Amino acid sequence: MSEKYLIFGATGSIGSSLAEQLKKSGQEIHLVARNENELSEAAKKLECSHTVADVLEEGFMQKVKSDISEIKGLAYCVGSIDLKPFRMVNEQDFQKCMKLNLYSAVEAIKSFQESLKKNNGSIVMFSTVAAQRGFTNHAIIASTKAAVEGLTVSLAAEFAPNIRVNCVAPSLTKSKIAAPMLKNANIAEGIAKAHPLKRLGEGKDSASLAKFLLTEESSWVTGQIIAVDGGRSKLS
Repeated sequence: MSEKYLIFGATGSIGSSLAEQLKKSGQEIHLVARNENELSEAAKKLECSHTVADVLEEGFMQKVKSDISEIKGLAYCVGSIDLKPFRMVNEQDFQKCMKLNLYSAVEAIKSFQESLKKNNGSIVMFSTVAAQRGFTNHAIIASTKAAVEGLTVSLAAEFAPNIRVNCVAPSLTKSKIAAPMLKNANIAEGIAKAHPLKRLGEGKDSASLAKFLLTEESSWVTGQIIAVDGGRSKLS
């Protein structure tokens, strides 16, 4: 059997769309997420293997490695929206956000580094427009995702020429984690209008780029932080 593409956060807006796009193009995939019901349903629909695991729990990679050992690509689509005024921020906020977005990504990559090297594989991580453009109340998530961007370019240099490493940096995307921010129609409309393209992102927008970066279509692309943000980081 051909090597699979491993997707963490596979029940989220971007991860689920990426899984669908890869499967539609004939690729083999393995899904990882923490919600057993949602994940089982997604895996059944796409006729693929899966592992129920929470990246915040110790030993989560042991569960994943017991189900899959060889991969061609790894997409870490796990994310969070941690917003607080700076005066209310504490060390625990940073530690939880770093564990979710950075430390567990590192653990996943280390676990499959040799397999990715053998298979000339690819890694895709996710940042945010807020890592490069300042927004109020974003100190936690912007700092954490900036660390993900730093990890991206560092690993791209260290893993070349055998493993490519890139990062997608979306702006606000319609998703479960963004739902509390977008439930007010006026607020959602205002955020959409803050983007030059005058709409919010969809999971498929970032997933399409992630698919390109994971597969051989982007065989001469590595070490890049690519925005999928409706122009917000550069034009507004």
